[in-house]
Amino acid sequence: MPAKPRYLAKPIAVPLLAWYDAHARALPWRAPPGAPPPDPYRIWLSEIMLQQTTVAAVKPKFEMFTARWPDFAALAAANEAELMTAWAGLGYYARARNLVACARVVVANHGRSFPQTEAELRALPGIGDYTAAAIASIAFGQRAVVVDANVERVVARLFAIADPLPAARSAIRVATDAITPDLRSGDFAQGMMDLGSSICTFRAPKCLACPLHDQCDGFASGAPGSYPVKPARAVKPARFGTIFWAERDGKVLLVRRPPRGLLGGMRALPTGPWDTEPPGLADPPMDGEWRMLTRKVTHVFTHFRLELALAVRLAERHSNAGEWWPIADIESAGLPTVFAKAAGEIRRAT
Repeated sequence: MPAKPRYLAKPIAVPLLAWYDAHARALPWRAPPGAPPPDPYRIWLSEIMLQQTTVAAVKPKFEMFTARWPDFAALAAANEAELMTAWAGLGYYARARNLVACARVVVANHGRSFPQTEAELRALPGIGDYTAAAIASIAFGQRAVVVDANVERVVARLFAIADPLPAARSAIRVATDAITPDLRSGDFAQGMMDLGSSICTFRAPKCLACPLHDQCDGFASGAPGSYPVKPARAVKPARFGTIFWAERDGKVLLVRRPPRGLLGGMRALPTGPWDTEPPGLADPPMDGEWRMLTRKVTHVFTHFRLELALAVRLAERHSNAGEWWPIADIESAGLPTVFAKAAGEIRRAT
């Protein structure tokens, strides 16, 4: 009798689901294991928020969003500037713009009911392959192959997939497909995510506590932490800019960034150009004498590292270039992380 294909030889689902039934995380967008799924709106919103963001950061934002915009209709009618301010701190701000766009398509074209198939979900703004699979599986009980970073790590270790990322992702997906059950595939996906976040962690995996360790090729190799194999890390290019802090009567000048582009539509401190060389005092928001601080702020984006000089001045007059925000209440302005960091540095230095 021919041997079973490698990825079909591991009966993963039964022990994984038993572990999930006993150890599932209680999360505000989740139903308990085996229970009917919650409102698809909540699943979709959480999945968009969780992209490149930690569960700890998402929890309070999710609670606030669902209280303020409890369904597709409410979100479709949201003021985009208010939503962008509410999103501050979650990063990757194009996701917030896509939230509104997606809600409006659902309301206008789908009668406020979320599509249920992966193909229909992928056609909506901001929903890619992973998110479509997660929603179809978790919200609608369909069998779908769900591979996030945690699942990727668990599966790479289970099968000791030695190809470096990103080339290994094709094999990881095939393996995940092979072990995903037809029933309770949503619970299976969430169980794999929980296993990756609590047991099969990036550093120091707790293999002896893992319900799958007796089937894990990475554990058998003695070096489970070496999977998945990471590619050589590329050095991110550096860019430079200047942040301007104009203060008057206990208020600071804030502006809205252009609606498209990095941090589009967000309230921010004024900046000059971001360039390959320090631009100095280029393009200040108002004329006058600016004082450069010795402190700088560094922030790493997906594709580059940004170093920002800090320039301050007391303004003799108000400017119509933006809005004057009370400095004592600056935390409520919803500044993106890089500008919040700069505001903190400037306030400590002045």
